[in-house]
Amino acid sequence: MVTSPMTSYKKATQALNFFALKKDGKINKMKAIKLIYLADRLHLRKYGRPIVGDTYWAMPLGPVGSRAKRVAELDTMPEEAFSYAKKYIRPIDEKKHSFESLKPVDLELFSKTDLECLETVYTTFADKDQFELKDITHEYPEWKKHEKELKTRKKRVRMSYDDFFADTEKNDPLFAQKKTDLNLAKNSFDEMQEVSAFFSR
Repeated sequence: MVTSPMTSYKKATQALNFFALKKDGKINKMKAIKLIYLADRLHLRKYGRPIVGDTYWAMPLGPVGSRAKRVAELDTMPEEAFSYAKKYIRPIDEKKHSFESLKPVDLELFSKTDLECLETVYTTFADKDQFELKDITHEYPEWKKHEKELKTRKKRVRMSYDDFFADTEKNDPLFAQKKTDLNLAKNSFDEMQEVSAFFSR
């Protein structure tokens, strides 16, 4: 794991809260989850680690972070994570399609680069709805490699952070990092994975 589960739940909560407050305190759940994925993707490609460090699944409507989804719906999660999340956000319709912010974002949970990428992603995609974001995320290689499986028999397929580093977005100004910078970020990520694996033994 790149991030401990509890830290990941907390950062997912605050990232959801961050995007809700950018939208007058309320936001569509699917849109917010896609924005978190895009922010994680951007930070990973620039700095070698994701912000939230969620477990991502390729699904028919695009990448979905499992912890972000649980938090946004206040669904099944560890009691500590649930107690934390319900202080900050609350679903606002019966089917949990949207949620609202309950209090300000705890900015201390994020680094300067975390906030930079959250802001950048919101600025870039604020005018897109959830279905436009779905179409955008379908173009990224880490989702596209599972497209055939999703069309045939599977409802979801586990995504790998390694695939987030694919150098294929020449015409995408947000994700078109230089090859050398992308390699540095990937090396940093790999080193962090090795350290995490060593201490978890």
